[in-house]
Amino acid sequence: MAKSFSLRILLLAVVVAGIVTDLQAGPLRDRLRERLQERAAESANQENEGGNALSCADWARRVDRLQSRTAAAKPGPQPDLKDVAYGNSQREKLDVYLPAKGAENLAPVIVMVHGGGWCVGDKAMGGVTENKVARWADRGSVFVSINYPMVNEGSDALAQANHVARAVAYVQAHARAWRGDPGKLILMGHSAGAHLVSLVNADAGIRRANGVAPVLGTVSLDAGAIDVVRQMPKVYPFLKARYREAFGDSEAGWIAASPYHQLDRSAGSWLGVCSTTRQDDPCGQAQAYAEKSTHLGVKASVLPQAMSHGALNKELGLATDYTRQVEAFMAGLDPVVAQLLR
Repeated sequence: MAKSFSLRILLLAVVVAGIVTDLQAGPLRDRLRERLQERAAESANQENEGGNALSCADWARRVDRLQSRTAAAKPGPQPDLKDVAYGNSQREKLDVYLPAKGAENLAPVIVMVHGGGWCVGDKAMGGVTENKVARWADRGSVFVSINYPMVNEGSDALAQANHVARAVAYVQAHARAWRGDPGKLILMGHSAGAHLVSLVNADAGIRRANGVAPVLGTVSLDAGAIDVVRQMPKVYPFLKARYREAFGDSEAGWIAASPYHQLDRSAGSWLGVCSTTRQDDPCGQAQAYAEKSTHLGVKASVLPQAMSHGALNKELGLATDYTRQVEAFMAGLDPVVAQLLR
């Protein structure tokens, strides 16, 4: 009965969220979307209070079932190049959005990595691409959104970071064909994707093994785990099974996949955006990372925001102070980026 109830709540959230997306932007729509997301999370928490957390495979099946039962999910903008393969597996694909305006010089490149708890998600989702493409491709950047194999497809979090690194190396090798500058690449990711780009940024071994050249910097949007050792005891009950599948049960495995622990002087500049409304203290982890990075002589800063986890992703790119603060970090990485963001 609890499962049936929670499924109905989640389905209702998906359906109504899709409907309100098409309404004129405003406080009422925003409050409605936020409340629906809260109800869905409350339902999932109630279902899993006894510790019966969903596995990645179970969660993936549930998400697939919900998506198949409703047409409300709103896809993002159509890419100029779709499903470009950067590896051999089905999910090693990326979409490329070319700059909307021509320029004499090669364009900066933004590589976006979606979230989804290392279990679900897709590069083409509207919340991942829509506002970011409208903001940055229209201003002259190449925007690339990538997929990567999930936990239930045999890739834990550390393996996923290597897939992401492989995608970045592919983008750097092919950027000129897309009018992009391989030397002006910014990494960006949300949630699990924020953990993955932060790990690629921090871990010289991952970058070296996959042929990643230096990047300008990394924007981490409310990472699921910056310090994995610190995060594991704080994981929400309904996420515990998924975190164990992503990171394993040993502290050695947690350290190997932890951006904070792998950080060294070879890392690039980093911005940790974090939600102050979450109970598992992502801002504390982001601050510890930034302090360690600064001590190593690598630029890093934290941007706390009183916004929900999902809003930090979806609303980035809108003409807001939040977007402008993220752009201030990006502009500080390179003069060409700064010129385009004016």
